[in-house]
Amino acid sequence: MSEPRVKRIKTCLPLCKTHLSTAGSQVRQNFPTVVEESLCGVSTLLMEVSYRLEALARIFEQSDLSLPRVAAYFHQESVKELERAEAMLHYLSQRGGKFCGKNIQRPVTENVCAVLPGLEIMLDQWKEEMSVMVELNQLAREYGDPHTASVIKSQFVEPLVPKVKLVGDLLTSARRVGCTSDSTGGFGEYLIDQLQETLTA
Repeated sequence: MSEPRVKRIKTCLPLCKTHLSTAGSQVRQNFPTVVEESLCGVSTLLMEVSYRLEALARIFEQSDLSLPRVAAYFHQESVKELERAEAMLHYLSQRGGKFCGKNIQRPVTENVCAVLPGLEIMLDQWKEEMSVMVELNQLAREYGDPHTASVIKSQFVEPLVPKVKLVGDLLTSARRVGCTSDSTGGFGEYLIDQLQETLTA
């Protein structure tokens, strides 16, 4: 069955531009190529988010910062992002699609030396991820693939909503207790580290 000729929405989805489609797959059914390319590209994005969060976790493990609960929180969320990437790859495979594998970008977290910028990076990542997932849901609907749209909404969009709210609240708390974007946050960072105990429990 050919793909419906729908005007392509303007998108900022991380498409896999060198994607090798598996059009001849026996299990493939009502799976538009553009949706397959998007799933392939978005799964790489999730891996990059996981890598970035793990890099932040390592920063807060260093002896000059030593915020173990903050580090544990970033590590925990990194693992969850990797699980989400694996879930998307599993879904892609179930639908008869193919993952191409691309180079994962550097995390670019070298200049982070305080909790506040770390949380800001995390919030920006999740807001970007939320935007991408909503677009992916819309793309699947436009190309007549309601199953993918449903999976994206239930497994990838809905779990992000409380995460974005939680990190937004943490940022507000961090600013209120005097955390800064440089290494002068002092006691405020210690208080945020103590707060993390409830997040990683």
